[in-house]
Amino acid sequence: MGHEHPRPATLADLSEIEEVVTASYEKYLPRMDKPPAPLERDYAEAIEKRQVWIVGSPVQGLVVLINQSEAALLIENIAVHPSAQGSGLGRRLVEFAEVQATARDLSRLALYTNEAMIENISLYEHLGFAKVDRRTEDGFRRIYMEKSL
Repeated sequence: MGHEHPRPATLADLSEIEEVVTASYEKYLPRMDKPPAPLERDYAEAIEKRQVWIVGSPVQGLVVLINQSEAALLIENIAVHPSAQGSGLGRRLVEFAEVQATARDLSRLALYTNEAMIENISLYEHLGFAKVDRRTEDGFRRIYMEKSL
């Protein structure tokens, strides 16, 4: 798959993006009361707002980045296709988010994950994120994490 840089997604990438998101979140469905929020997301809208960055052709991974405040860049979603998991792509997408935050003069990265997704929580801690909050939103039990840059 190589080490190509993430590129902004276009509407032509929409079906592949939805495929990667579905495949990457499938394993969590049995643990949850309802589908994870990323499965319900309108990615066409996010693409039009230039918030989605992708890697691979076909798409292997993606990250959705949103300016959350004057200080924080929100990683709304990172998804890596199961066939590419374990390749370091998730880590590279987090590193890309750090570069984007720095380029936008933001001092920290923020993200949240469902408490059922324990693998993600340990990955993010390994990458330098710390838990800052835990609350239920829209019926999802979420853990909020941040990393200062």
